[in-house]
Amino acid sequence: MRLAPAAAVLLLTCLPQGCSEDPYDAYCEVVTDNQAELTRTIDEGGPDVLLRALPVFRELEDAAPDDIRDDWRVVVNGLAALEAALDDAGVDPATYDRDDPPEGVSEAERDRIDAAADDLRTDESEAAFAAVEQQARDVCKTPLWL
Repeated sequence: MRLAPAAAVLLLTCLPQGCSEDPYDAYCEVVTDNQAELTRTIDEGGPDVLLRALPVFRELEDAAPDDIRDDWRVVVNGLAALEAALDDAGVDPATYDRDDPPEGVSEAERDRIDAAADDLRTDESEAAFAAVEQQARDVCKTPLWL
């Protein structure tokens, strides 16, 4: 007996991870599991609030279904680039002041930090942040944070 090509593809893609698991259910569970921590982090505020949320954002990116994964990638990669620029310059994100950088921060390091921060304000980044928030509300019926 020969399987139709579409059935064969479906069978091959379902075997490794199983087709019964809804990727949205798994993602929504991760959203719900991390909501309290994200709420606490966001409520604490500060200039480094999104960087402190980065570990949770990475977890959400890993769990994200295909239709939102690229948006999570934009969010996580943008924040990771800023984190790396700050780390490479040896500055604390919570206290870094662009107008009065710590002694020893070179112009090149400051430019890299500025570029990474500017990338988080692009239309693409802003759209990605909005998309992941909206996805949680629409699909999971809950916000990422309260």
